[in-house]
Amino acid sequence: MKQYLKIMHRRFCFLFFDPLEIFQRWCSIPYYLKNRKEYNRSNTNSHFDFTWKEAFPVSHDRFDKAGSAKGHYFWQDLWAAQYLYDNNIRQHTDVGSRLDGFVAHILPFCKAAYVDIRPLDVKIRNLEFRQGSVLQMPFENNSVNSLSSLHVIEHIGLGRYGDPIDPDGHIKAAKELTRVLAKDGHLLIGVPVGRERLCFDAHRIFDPQTITDIFNELKLAEFHLIDDIGAKIIRNASFDEARICHYGCGLFVFRK
Repeated sequence: MKQYLKIMHRRFCFLFFDPLEIFQRWCSIPYYLKNRKEYNRSNTNSHFDFTWKEAFPVSHDRFDKAGSAKGHYFWQDLWAAQYLYDNNIRQHTDVGSRLDGFVAHILPFCKAAYVDIRPLDVKIRNLEFRQGSVLQMPFENNSVNSLSSLHVIEHIGLGRYGDPIDPDGHIKAAKELTRVLAKDGHLLIGVPVGRERLCFDAHRIFDPQTITDIFNELKLAEFHLIDDIGAKIIRNASFDEARICHYGCGLFVFRK
């Protein structure tokens, strides 16, 4: 029932608005008015006088936690960045992972070539952007020693990011990543795992064996899991542990 309610909430938010956020905003109004009154009574600096013109009510933030340290992206991006750091990687190539997550994590200690199908108009130290597709990457065969693609291949071929519709998109992406990976190089892959299915047009969810099958030219070196709770990484997990997830995240390290 809880999972069903989450799904219905997500669909309602997509079509209309988030009722939980509206509820929190309404609940915050008494706090906002009370705090404004107290501030006006105690403020003596005219530069910081309250005016309705500049009012910016965000008192609903009091209902949030200090931050979020759970879920796929938090643990996946931290895991991948730690992997590069621990292995003293100073030159890395990533395809489509989060710029404001994993890629940003590694830039202080690693130069990164970053490939995405969408444009990027920014210059950042240690970052080289190349617009391109995971289906046709701008690299020679066997040329990339350190490679990653986190929470990407489950989207390929679904049209979500402007790519062409192709039911075999994830398979073709795996072949292209395999093509450019250098001999003895490593590839970090993160994808949703659990009961295998399509959630169009958001993503696919894979049985972990499917991922090893489409990367069958590579050797699986490590497999870890972020389960449905999303509070930690389960190191050296089994595929069976992944299969019982509704929406877990499998973290694969492949070698060529």
